[in-house]
Amino acid sequence: MFQAFSRVIRESSRHFVVLDTAPTGHTLLLLDATGAYHRDIVRHADADSRLRFVTPMMRLQDPQQTRILIVTLPETTPVLEAARLQDDLRRAGIEPWGWIVNASLAAAHTRHPLLRRRAAFEAEQTAKVRNELTGRLAVVPMQAAEPIGRERLISLCRTTSATEDGGLHRVGV
Repeated sequence: MFQAFSRVIRESSRHFVVLDTAPTGHTLLLLDATGAYHRDIVRHADADSRLRFVTPMMRLQDPQQTRILIVTLPETTPVLEAARLQDDLRRAGIEPWGWIVNASLAAAHTRHPLLRRRAAFEAEQTAKVRNELTGRLAVVPMQAAEPIGRERLISLCRTTSATEDGGLHRVGV
C-alpha cells in the first residue's frame, strides 16, 4: 500500500492527482509511514544526496506541489472528523489549502419545507468551518445529478467566486 501511495505522490510532478481518502486512521497510517520513510532516508543520506532527493512526505508538505482540500458535509460529525484530520495533517507539517462543504441544502436554496428545516441546521456547521477552521471555503450545493465530467465541473466553477484573500465561497452563501 505504501508503495502505491508513494507512486501516486510521485506522479503528481507530471499529472494532476486526486487522492480521495476518508478522515480516518487509514489515511494517517499512510502519512505516518510516509513520514517514517522520509526520516529514514534523511538519516541515511549523505549531505550531497540530501540536496537531490524528494520523499513523498516532502511533496505533501510543499504547498507549491500539493494542495490539500478537506471535503465535508455540513453536519456535526463529518465536520468534527474533518477538523481532526486537519489537526493531524498540521502535526505532519501539511497545511490544508482549503475546505469544501459539499452537498449543502442551504446552498441549493430548496423550497421544500422539510428540506428547508434540514438546511437551517447546516448554518452552524458551515459557519464553524468558515470562521474557525479555514480561510478558504467553497460551499457546493446539493446537486440533482453528480457533477461528473468536464461540463458539470465547469458549471460548478461558474457558480463559485474568489474572496479577497484568495479563498473560495459559493455565491449567495
